[in-house]
Amino acid sequence: MVKGFYTLLIAQFLSAIADNALLFAAIALLAKLNAPSWHEPLLREFFVISYIILAPFVGPFADALPKGRVMFLSNGLKFIGCLMALVGVPPLYAYAMVGVGAAAYSPAKYGILTEMLPSSLLIKANAWMEGTTVTAIILGPVLGSTLSANNPYTGIAFIMVLYLMAAGFNYYIPKVPIDHKVEQKNLQFLLKDFWHAFVTLWKDPQGQVSLAVTTLFWGAGATLQFVVLQWADVRLGFSQQQATYLIAILAVGIAAGSIIASRYVELENAVKVLPAGIYMGILVISMMLIHSPVLAGILLFVIGVLSGYFLVPLNSLLQHRGHHLLGAGHSIAVQNFNENIGILLLLGAYTWMVGAKLDINTIVAIFGVFIIVSMSLITILYRKQIQR
Repeated sequence: MVKGFYTLLIAQFLSAIADNALLFAAIALLAKLNAPSWHEPLLREFFVISYIILAPFVGPFADALPKGRVMFLSNGLKFIGCLMALVGVPPLYAYAMVGVGAAAYSPAKYGILTEMLPSSLLIKANAWMEGTTVTAIILGPVLGSTLSANNPYTGIAFIMVLYLMAAGFNYYIPKVPIDHKVEQKNLQFLLKDFWHAFVTLWKDPQGQVSLAVTTLFWGAGATLQFVVLQWADVRLGFSQQQATYLIAILAVGIAAGSIIASRYVELENAVKVLPAGIYMGILVISMMLIHSPVLAGILLFVIGVLSGYFLVPLNSLLQHRGHHLLGAGHSIAVQNFNENIGILLLLGAYTWMVGAKLDINTIVAIFGVFIIVSMSLITILYRKQIQR
């Protein structure tokens, strides 16, 4: 690997583990402040709104500066969000500031690889990046809930140190020539340019199906975290800290499914994995029948395997079509925009159900049926398109 890649990798790992830990520290802080239970999923709503609002702008911003500096500034915003929570700003608003930093961080994180590395090393580099991200997803929730079990402020303070360390490594990422600068910087041009990219990707049959599935997956995945937390409490009698181990098992399953897909699914056959999404919905409904912690772990692992198995090929297909039709930067911006709308809508529905005090079994059933119906419709519509 070239000079600076491992510096980037360490920075990415530190920032990713802090992101995943902070959600659970913020949930613990809400509990300490006796906030209503529906504020918990609302945390992610406040976080992802930045991805949606800033989508037309964060790509050009990332392309206007050396991306190591963009990542440095982004981690600085996350640090400020944590500081806001420590000085008494309501957790929802503090977490929204962290979301602004995360929205700016995303295109820089992915875009820097093409500027830093030759094309022959991109697959290897992406594998390293995804490996650190999955590891952070596994360890982050456990770290955040453990650090915050007695005092959420202690957990948030520790996470601030992680962001500071990540920013330090970002600062030492070597500057590389800027490949793509936006043609114009006025608001009208940026919005028109983003809309063109959005329409182009949705009109492409393969782009459409992969974008629809990844949007559904990230919305469902974000919601499933909160469903598992409540389900583990009601059905298994788990504390938040114990429930995070189930989320870690789910993440391990996703990693296993990703490995299986990378070995046995070719890019040209990516859409053939769509039925796995339907099976995942069926298994989600079966959560209603589980009372044993061991069976719960096995079930969530299998759900994770199916998730990773159908997500990775379709995400790869989306990246391939996006690069071919639009270029990497525009494709990432459109993908982030759609996926976070999916998170916003599904978490919004879950927040409403919790606020309406629906039984957890009812919520699980609704959630599972929604996944089955959505994946079935996507499969049917795609098959009709390719038969025309």
